Amino acid sequence: MKPFTRDTAAMLKLPVANVDTDQLIPARFMKEPRQPEGYGRFLLHDLVAEGGAPAPSSGQTILVARRNFGCGSSREAAVYALADHGFRAVIAPSFGDIFASNCVKNGVVPARVSEEDAERLLDTADLPVTVDLAAQTIVCGNIVVPFAIDPVWRTQLLNGWDDIDLTLAEAGSIAAFTARDAGERPWATPRRG
Repeated sequence: MKPFTRDTAAMLKLPVANVDTDQLIPARFMKEPRQPEGYGRFLLHDLVAEGGAPAPSSGQTILVARRNFGCGSSREAAVYALADHGFRAVIAPSFGDIFASNCVKNGVVPARVSEEDAERLLDTADLPVTVDLAAQTIVCGNIVVPFAIDPVWRTQLLNGWDDIDLTLAEAGSIAAFTARDAGERPWATPRRG
């Protein structure tokens, strides 16, 4: 996964609450069990067609929305569609839990802001926005907004780590514990060979 430190880009403003994963990518477009490439063209398909959302354009890598973004089913394809379109960060007051976890596993930052700050960002002129994960800030013109993210997720995104990489980062501590435990509880160590 590509590390994320900061991104400055155009922002897609989606002034909608409770955007569920079926609205992010309708089920009828998911033909393969895992197909992250190509899903981007279906992002927000029905919302755009019904006039309920602006169409994402190239160059937009940051999305801001209202509360409860990514709710509904746990379909990871919703994040595939975002990532395939090029989105690197989603800003909202709250997220569906599984959706937020899937974001991190696919290199997309789920940046939690207050409802007031989300509205401030939605009301800005069409200026470039910067999401700085190291500083946990969002800057758009003269607006500076702090955001929250789980510290473990932050570490994973900053380093481009998946869950296995996160575990391997503790290899020294794991080896030291294993050696110490084998000495303290030899009966608990399985015999080899």
